[in-house]
This record gives sequence, C-alpha cells and structure tokens, in this order.
Amino acid sequence: MNTASSPPKQRVAFSHLVAGVVGGLLVLVLGSILIATDVIDTGSTTTVVRQAPISQPASNTGSTGGGRTVQDIYSNEGTGVVYIQSEGVSGGTDLFGQQQQGTATGSGFVVDKNGTIVTNAHVVDGASKVTVSLSEGGDAIDAKVEGIDNDSDVAVLKIDPSGKDLTVLPLGDSSKAQVGDPVVAIGNPFGLQRTVTTGIVSGLQRQVDAPSGFPITDVIQTDAAINPGNSGGPLINARGQVIGINSQIQTGGGNGSVGIGFAVPINTVKQLLPKLERGQTVHHAYLGVRMGDLTSDQAKRLKVPVSDGAAVGLVDNGSPADKGGLETGDVIVAIDGHKMSDANDVVGYISGKSAGDGIQVEYYRGTSKHTANVKLVERPKQLNNASSQSQDGQPFQLP
Repeated sequence: MNTASSPPKQRVAFSHLVAGVVGGLLVLVLGSILIATDVIDTGSTTTVVRQAPISQPASNTGSTGGGRTVQDIYSNEGTGVVYIQSEGVSGGTDLFGQQQQGTATGSGFVVDKNGTIVTNAHVVDGASKVTVSLSEGGDAIDAKVEGIDNDSDVAVLKIDPSGKDLTVLPLGDSSKAQVGDPVVAIGNPFGLQRTVTTGIVSGLQRQVDAPSGFPITDVIQTDAAINPGNSGGPLINARGQVIGINSQIQTGGGNGSVGIGFAVPINTVKQLLPKLERGQTVHHAYLGVRMGDLTSDQAKRLKVPVSDGAAVGLVDNGSPADKGGLETGDVIVAIDGHKMSDANDVVGYISGKSAGDGIQVEYYRGTSKHTANVKLVERPKQLNNASSQSQDGQPFQLP
C-alpha cells in the first residue's frame, strides 16, 4: 500500500476533529448572523431605530461636516426660535382707499444672552407694538425694535433677558454653503409655532427685491418648505449654525410653498448687526447703474474687446454714475484698479464703500477704454420706477 496517498488513522481522526470544530464555529457564526438579521426568532426581539444625520458623506469637506440629526437640531437650536406678533403694521387699503392696520406674525431667533433677536424688517416695520414668545404657547414679551434696514430686510429686536433661559443660535458662514447642502428651517408658518421643515440648498447668489425695492444679492435658495409666518426664522445647516434668514418665497401664483424659498445670507446680517443693535441707520453707498454679467453675445454686439465685466443696462437719472458720464451699453471692467469680472463684483465692491467715497470706474464703450471719477452718495429710500430687469427678463444688479 502506498502510505503517501493514505494518511494514518491518527491523522484521519485529527482531521475529523478539526473539521468538527470548524463546522461548529461556522454554525455558531451563521446562527449569530441569522439571529441578528431576524431570520431566527429567539422570542425576544429588540428593534433599534437611529435617525440618520443630515450631513453628506465624510468625503464632502463642505459646510456640512459633523452633521447632526434634524431632531437634535430642533431640540437644541429650535428653542432659540421665537414667535413674533407685530401690531399696527400696514394691512393694505380698504374699499375706500384708507390704510388698514392689522397684526402680523412672523419668526425670529436669539443671537445673544442679552436678549438680542434677529428677524426680517418686513415683519416689524411700522409696528406700534411688537411682542415675542420664547416657547410654544408661551407668554407674549414686549420687544423693542432696535434697528431696521429695509435695503437688506433685516431688523434687530431687544427683550429684557432677566430670568429667562435664552438659547443662543450660533451664526455660521454663508459663503461656505454649497448647492446640495442639507438645511433645516424653523419658524411659525400660519401661526403654527416652532415648525421644522427640511431640504437642501437649491441655489446660490440669487437676487430678490428688498422692501425698499433695491435688490438683495447673494441670497440662498432652498426647497425647505417656507410659508407665511416663516419670515425672519433661521435657515440652519447640518452643524446647527444659522446661514440665512428665511425671507421670501416664490409661489407660482398661489400663496403657499412650492419648494422655492429664499434666505438673506447670514454674512450680510453679521455686517449689519453691530449698527442695528445700537439703533444706528445703515447707510448704503449708491452708484446708480443697473447692470448684468457681460455675455459673449453682448460683447459681440457692443463690440468690446473683453469677455468679462458688468454690462450697464440702465443709468439712473441724476445718480453718481450719470454725473460721471456712464451710459447704457458701457462695460465696467475695474474699480479703483480692482478687476470687475461680473455684476456681483461691482455690487460687492460698492457695498464695502460709504456715501461720500470717491471711486475710479474703468469701462469700455465699444473698443475705447474710459475712466470716470465718481463720488458715491447714499441710496434713496425707495427705488424709482425704472425697470429693474434686462430685456431678456433677467434682474439687473443695482449698486
């Protein structure tokens, strides 16, 4: 017999032992898996449900890193959202043309332990009395309107913080928001206090009209449901930071949310907050041009030798731009030596200036380059009736 092909009995027995042990382990592991997946009923089943965080995958290094659940954000930051009632605000006119007065409701949020609350200007502007409730069904607390900026639709209120456990909402950086980032909106739609809705950032650098008629730029678009009463409430990222104030909706002819809402960026609010807290008037510099981004078709039509810049659509009569010699069809390419690649660049640069500042505007008129020395003035209280849209229906930027 060839012993090389037939193992001795001891090795056969040992092999059977190993096979038995391995088989037992496999049965044990398999059984554990079946029990864990509920294929085998042990008679004592426990189901654990965990709410998924609203952050995106860890590979995304954007603003949503360290995401928290909606429930967590609502339980913590939600307690810093207040219900606002404004008495005596304009309710339109009656059949006889008389101005009606009514009570408006809206939202706001606490930004410090001293009782400072941020909301929209249109929620409280013109009100004879403003009250806030810190909890659902809570007592109405008198609030003082410290400051209002109708050009940005931002207002600051103040309440007495004595004896109140205020939840302060952290302010984020709206410049880091990215399309697709998850967001949470908390407010009081239709008077339903402290309602939470969720969605994503649907668009960036949008433009909406402020109560003054001037445009608000760099607005955040979201599909989180926003309805009447949400105005002034926070738009919150997955870290629990406020990145915007929910301000307007596009309804498509109705009066409810169709998934297109707009929030004033919190970075704009942070710039205004110190002045509004002190009751100071915010003075916005005014150039007086209505413009859009230069397109390739416009560049050809205007015969300018550049592909970037801000194409002037209209020049307001008597404005600094008008006095400086700017005309419709000019293309602004630089201010004070800083390149202006588009209309947003011009708006951003002018927003950093003050009334009375002098600037040097470089622009093309056809193939000729010109320079205009312009002295900025303060914005008028209301935009005049000239069109704020280009011929293709796109909104102009108005610095």
